[in-house]
Amino acid sequence: MPINYDTLMAWPFPDRVHAYSPDDTILYALGIGMGGTDEELPFVYEDGLRAVPTMAVVLAHPGFWMRDSGTGITWRRLLHRDQSLTMFRPLPPAATVKGRTWVSGLADRGVGRGALLSVTREVSDAENGEVLCRMDSTYLLRDDGGFGGPSEMAVAPADIPLRKADTIGIFHTSARSALIYRLSGDKNPLHVDPRVAAAAGFSGPILHGLCTFGIAARGILAGYCDNWPERLASLQCRFTAPVYPGETIRMEMWKDGSHVAFRAHSMERSVVVLDHGKATVC
Repeated sequence: MPINYDTLMAWPFPDRVHAYSPDDTILYALGIGMGGTDEELPFVYEDGLRAVPTMAVVLAHPGFWMRDSGTGITWRRLLHRDQSLTMFRPLPPAATVKGRTWVSGLADRGVGRGALLSVTREVSDAENGEVLCRMDSTYLLRDDGGFGGPSEMAVAPADIPLRKADTIGIFHTSARSALIYRLSGDKNPLHVDPRVAAAAGFSGPILHGLCTFGIAARGILAGYCDNWPERLASLQCRFTAPVYPGETIRMEMWKDGSHVAFRAHSMERSVVVLDHGKATVC
């Protein structure tokens, strides 16, 4: 069944309440590779525990809803293209939160060119209703163009400076990175099942794009926030190539006032995996 524009734009998402504990906060940090240095100890140790801001992406998540046949999405062929996160308050290391999700955009690029789908989620404190953060995700639906919907949806990429990077960060992933990260709630089999990965055109399971997004946050936190989460106000980037578990990520960063531009490469394959990155720090 092909995509129906009106059906997908009105897709019903029940609000989700999510209680998480210090152990969940630590597990997320371990999933993005934290804990190997003394500076990262506060993210993996319950004494004075800090929550990584990008943990927001796994909180009160609606689940892998695009796998529902009623969406018309060829879920095995979709790719996460863009991600942004805006923080209004730091995440507590333990809390009960509520997630409100909606489809915020859908563009038909035409037969053979796919479609772009944008989904927005707000996470708030379930007790007082205060909004903690907002996330916008854009997906490329590679096999689902030609359904007759609008052809434009603006997702403006951030510029990368031409000068030499101000800061370089090197981050190692392990062969088990995706297996650990998925325990925080992202159970897409693309990241664990070789058969699903092969059907999607990859040589093996790939690392979650949002895990790489979390690794980018590690770079910004270490380079420009002294590892204090409250100093990272926003983060956005475009996923340009997959990362395979076990690869090394080299992150380039450029600071201009309160803004940090960034880009990341897989060192083993010399390919850009994150581009048009931008963070706001304070």
